[in-house]
Amino acid sequence: MNPYVDIVIRSVSVYLFMVIALRIFGKKQLSQLNTADVILILLISNSVQNAMVGNNTSLYGGMVAALALFIVNYIFKKVMLKSKFIKDLVQDTPEILIHNGKIAFETISRLGITNDELQEAMREHGVEYYKDVKLAMFEIDGSISIISGDKNLKQTHHKRKIHKTLGNLNN
Repeated sequence: MNPYVDIVIRSVSVYLFMVIALRIFGKKQLSQLNTADVILILLISNSVQNAMVGNNTSLYGGMVAALALFIVNYIFKKVMLKSKFIKDLVQDTPEILIHNGKIAFETISRLGITNDELQEAMREHGVEYYKDVKLAMFEIDGSISIISGDKNLKQTHHKRKIHKTLGNLNN
């Protein structure tokens, strides 16, 4: 077999494995990762490198692997746009965090969102009290969007930050 075809097959296999593994372990998006998760991703990328290129450490081998990943990612996104089944299989749905001032404690707990993070998102949206939140959603991209106000609805957007200290590894 052509060594570059072998690299393409290996790279596509690793890509599909990673999509499945990330879905099983519940990661929504990179904006949701903490320090330990970023380290895990870096170590995984290093550990699967040899699985993709084998003994071929040439420039062309790396470029073929990268090109295969770009192509399979492009095709995968196109398939997700056309297939609701694949999209539902791979991508989570938005979650309600607060509805008409009432906090969805079970959802917040399951998603691992701390009270401090929720209050930070509210402050960044200019909302002081939970009772003023009409709707707070944890979006599929890892952001928290909030709709507040009475007559003049105001929608703002908050992106969860990656924790920068080792003390926050358990959040």
